[in-house]
Amino acid sequence: MLTPLAYGLAILLNAMVIFIGVRFLVVPRVSAAGYGVPAKEDGDAAYLSIKGLRDLTYGILGLALLAFSGAHAAGLFMLIVSILPLGDTLVVLRNGGTRAVAFGIHFATAVVMLINAALLFAV
Repeated sequence: MLTPLAYGLAILLNAMVIFIGVRFLVVPRVSAAGYGVPAKEDGDAAYLSIKGLRDLTYGILGLALLAFSGAHAAGLFMLIVSILPLGDTLVVLRNGGTRAVAFGIHFATAVVMLINAALLFAV
């Protein structure tokens, strides 16, 4: 029972990160607003591209670890990359974003990732 839950949640989290990365590459300004810090009209192109590529790459790496390395490696990956949404929480708060977005999206994502890491370690 625990194994399908741990793997299923990991697949879902990684798929969502891939989706977010692709979305940042396809509709960057809309994605930035959803992130919690709207992009400036006259700049931020590099920020938007980097964010998209970062998320896309981490999502693919997470799926590859699940497929080829197993639960322990994927759990370690989830534990380490949970730093990203924790950092995103701070970025949103420090740049005028709302507490609702900072905690309701980014911090909550970090918590779910840490739960998933624990589940993967328990498998």
